[in-house]
Amino acid sequence: ALSCLFGLLAAANDPHKSLDCILFISGLIQSVKIEAFERMLWRVCKGYTILSYSEVDGLLEDPATGEPTRSVVFLISYWGDQIGQKVKKICDCYHCHLYPYPNSNEERTDVVEGLRTRIQDLHTVLHRTEDYLRQVLIKASESVYVWVIQVKKMKAIYHILNLCSFDVTNKCLIAEVWCPVNDLPTLRRALEDGSNGATVPSFVNRIPSNDTPPTLVRTNTFTSGFQNIVDAYGVSSYREVNPAPYTIITFPFLFAVMFGDLGHGVIMALFALWMVLYENDRKLKKTRNEIWNIFFEGRYIILLMGIFSVYTGLIYNDCFSKSLNLFGSGWNVSAMFNPSCCNDTLRSNSFLALDPNVTGVFKGPYPLGIDPIWNLASNRLTFLNSYKMKMSVIIGIIHMTFGVVLGVFNHLHFRRTFNLYLIFIPELLFLLCLFGYLVFMIIYKWLFFTVRDSQTAPSILIHFINMFLMQGDSSQPLYPGQAGFQVFLLIVAVLSVPVLLLGKPLYLYWQHKGRDHLSMYRVRILVLLVCVLQLAESRCSDSQSEEFDFADVFLHQSIHTIEYCLGCISNTASYLRLWALSLAHAQLSEVLWAMVMRVGLRVDTSVGIVFLVPVFGLFAVLTVSILLVMEGLSAFLHALRLHWVEFQNKFYSGAGVKFVPFAFSLLHTSFENEGLL
Repeated sequence: ALSCLFGLLAAANDPHKSLDCILFISGLIQSVKIEAFERMLWRVCKGYTILSYSEVDGLLEDPATGEPTRSVVFLISYWGDQIGQKVKKICDCYHCHLYPYPNSNEERTDVVEGLRTRIQDLHTVLHRTEDYLRQVLIKASESVYVWVIQVKKMKAIYHILNLCSFDVTNKCLIAEVWCPVNDLPTLRRALEDGSNGATVPSFVNRIPSNDTPPTLVRTNTFTSGFQNIVDAYGVSSYREVNPAPYTIITFPFLFAVMFGDLGHGVIMALFALWMVLYENDRKLKKTRNEIWNIFFEGRYIILLMGIFSVYTGLIYNDCFSKSLNLFGSGWNVSAMFNPSCCNDTLRSNSFLALDPNVTGVFKGPYPLGIDPIWNLASNRLTFLNSYKMKMSVIIGIIHMTFGVVLGVFNHLHFRRTFNLYLIFIPELLFLLCLFGYLVFMIIYKWLFFTVRDSQTAPSILIHFINMFLMQGDSSQPLYPGQAGFQVFLLIVAVLSVPVLLLGKPLYLYWQHKGRDHLSMYRVRILVLLVCVLQLAESRCSDSQSEEFDFADVFLHQSIHTIEYCLGCISNTASYLRLWALSLAHAQLSEVLWAMVMRVGLRVDTSVGIVFLVPVFGLFAVLTVSILLVMEGLSAFLHALRLHWVEFQNKFYSGAGVKFVPFAFSLLHTSFENEGLL
């Protein structure tokens, strides 16, 4: 704007164009108004004005609005005072910013020089100010992180103090908090240390409460991951049995049953071991990659899953879809070709099963796991499917039975002994009389039917179906008296259903309504016993304080009975996923070896080494991405479901509230997520 004004001043200082009676007005106007402004001057002033203007380079801040706009600097030459007044009014109408314009050349030159000097001074001041602010900010940046943490800590502390109630009389703060019993001495010492020198000492009093306390489960770096798996289903109620200690073993084991491969397990275990050894590295702990943070937090889970996968891989004798012949096979094919055997039959058939009854064919079982000769057998898949299916059923029944047994500790702790007779025993009888008997038949057939009479061994599936149809005489029995024993088990299982359905509601109905027929003395004794039990228990007894509703109790127990009886069937079938996932993993591993690695190994030796390098790289990438990551995630999710649905619903309610004490480590999670900081 100043350069444009200098150009207009130079034009006005031309001695050939300037007159003594000519007056000038200079100023700024928005560029969008200049055309209308020029027309207005021409019409109002009848052409007695000369408008010279030039657009300013760049954007200027509007003094009125503060927004950047394009402006035009103008110089108006006019004759006479009346026209000058009109020009000023027009400038006011168009919100022009007018600036004084000297009449003499000397004054104009002085103004220009003064403006230049002021501009230089302003530039100098701005540069020095920027340098000073830069130095101040550099020094402040060294401490700003500490200041932010201090401010957040102070805000968090004051937020907690705002939750306390203020006693106007004693002018003190009163806080009602939950505190673990083992930490009460530590709390008292902290209050004594903090109140030294204060006029009013701080103290702690234990007060009775009917509210349900929050649940505190102390964990360390090893158990925290497994506890998070349980808490994701639901936080345990106060003093309820916590399944996390058992999950430490059962979760990686069930995962390994589905994932069992020696080679893949070693890779997974080594990866987890690397994270465990470098768990204190800040670069690994504090990253913005959420997926990596999930893997790092579950490093001990991955380590156990890898170790258990190595174990199940040894049992399956499966390493990258290949078997390891460590101890030598117990089968001998050449023993089949002897004069005592029908060699014509051997020559006329492409596939024949090895007969263990022939001398020298079968030497004995393999010392560890499955015999490696099954990797060459054409009926390998049939054998493994039968083995893994039965194994899945046995593991599932044992896992569910263990969950039912854990419910005993809940019944005893909460002093509900009637649940032992009306819930636990019927549930256990129903499960064992039906599906426990199925496990018994599987193991019995393994033990009492050898290779000599294997062809006459009865089908377990047919016997189990006939058990429900009560057709015990239609097939060969497994043992003497099987039909009568199966009828007895079926009757016990059927009778346990009405006990499970009606036992608890009728008992509670008698406990609440039957007291009206008792004597007043017995009523007083029962009331006193109930009061003593309520005071002894540290949890809330809402169900006892509310009015008893038989319909509500019966409806709840009906839902539980239907869910349990149908769940025993569906949950047992659900454990077959152990077999299905193991089969899928083994087949994918075998396909990957046959389609990729075997191609590189079959190439001629002259170029085989050169070709084998990229083939092995492709095999390694596909193994990690598909078999380790995708299949591992699939097996992890299925193991998670088996624990949440099939195992924990037998005894675990998960209706508690987690005990989360105040800690500065929660600043970046709880407080910020709740908008408190």
